[in-house]
Amino acid sequence: MSWLKPVAGVNSEERVGFKSPIVMAVVGLIVLYFFGIAGRSGQTSFELTRKDDAIQLPAFEIASAQLGVIAGVLLLLLAVGSLLLSLRNQKTPIWLASVYGLIGVTALLGWLAADNTVPVVFIAGTALVLAVPIMLGAMAGVMSERSGITNIAIEGQLLTGAFMAAVVSSITDNFALGIFAAMFTASLMSMVLAVFAIKFLAQQIIVGVVLNVLVIGITNFLYQQWLTEDGENVNFPGTLDIVKIPFLSDIPVIGPVLFENRITVFAALLIVPALWFVLFKTKLGLRARAVGEHPLAADTVGINVSRTRFWWVTIGGAIAGLGGAALTIGNAGAFGREMSGGFGFIALAVVILGRWHPIWAAMAALLFGFSIILRVWANQVSPGIPSDFITMVPYIVTIIAVVGFVGQSRPPKSLAIPYVKG
Repeated sequence: MSWLKPVAGVNSEERVGFKSPIVMAVVGLIVLYFFGIAGRSGQTSFELTRKDDAIQLPAFEIASAQLGVIAGVLLLLLAVGSLLLSLRNQKTPIWLASVYGLIGVTALLGWLAADNTVPVVFIAGTALVLAVPIMLGAMAGVMSERSGITNIAIEGQLLTGAFMAAVVSSITDNFALGIFAAMFTASLMSMVLAVFAIKFLAQQIIVGVVLNVLVIGITNFLYQQWLTEDGENVNFPGTLDIVKIPFLSDIPVIGPVLFENRITVFAALLIVPALWFVLFKTKLGLRARAVGEHPLAADTVGINVSRTRFWWVTIGGAIAGLGGAALTIGNAGAFGREMSGGFGFIALAVVILGRWHPIWAAMAALLFGFSIILRVWANQVSPGIPSDFITMVPYIVTIIAVVGFVGQSRPPKSLAIPYVKG
């Protein structure tokens, strides 16, 4: 049987293994039984459009248990497809894993919303908004670590951007100045990391942790002593206006999610593909990756290693600052004490989960954005289900993704290794 033979050009000694199909089969069986055979009774209605949308689509209704059975069977079929690829010594492609995840999420939503409605546009749109700070923080991590500098300070960069965006926007009554201040101050913080890592050859993780602690301390002090005393004037910026892109925002489902948002969301949606293009399709990106992989070879061909690392870390910090602005003027409308809430550390995990690739890291960030809104929404439609179970879901999914699909992530070879010229 020819389809069982190894593919030409693939080293037969480097076996792909059967982790992906095994994990996919186990999860498929779990969905089939718990969401289908032993699932909840009642109809689930998937609401595809909002009442005020220009184009109305009928709601899709299906029995919750029936949806679980269908989803479980489809997941098992995809597991068989993954098995066939493994027998040919081929990895399970990202698109197949993405389809698998989408089916699993649909089954989960249908199970939670038995005898209720799933507002698809609301959940997807809110998940995107909540994922933006993590997404932009992850882009900062990709830029920094692709050039060879470990960026533990993303948490502090997000918090700095959130604070400055709220305060400057409140004082000046100008959101543009608030965004600029957020990006500028976060880039200054990144410069500190870059200088200590490149010039003084300091231990990068220690520097990053110190910067995080420093920013948390400063912002907590200023919040307590200044913002709480005069919050109406210095911590009440409001939020950016929602912008609708003509025609595109009228597309059912996709339109309201992608083309009816605040400028911070549009910026994130542009930055991710732009970074991918620069990183993998330009000489500038090739130089950055060369510096992160083999700085000595890059130096030999005339690339300034220190300068390249400095600017990639600094610009990455500015992007993280924009992510901080998305927390305040892009969502909450005011600065709160330690409001980054560990998003910077999640962004680091997202970088690894996405294998230091902007597109895959952004998709991983969406998973965590979805988890936040899922926890809130699930408590409303299914109050009997323990909230702790809902909270665990995204992390369980992350573990499944790492074990079944990501496997061993290889960071840039010279990550966190100082380079001394000569």
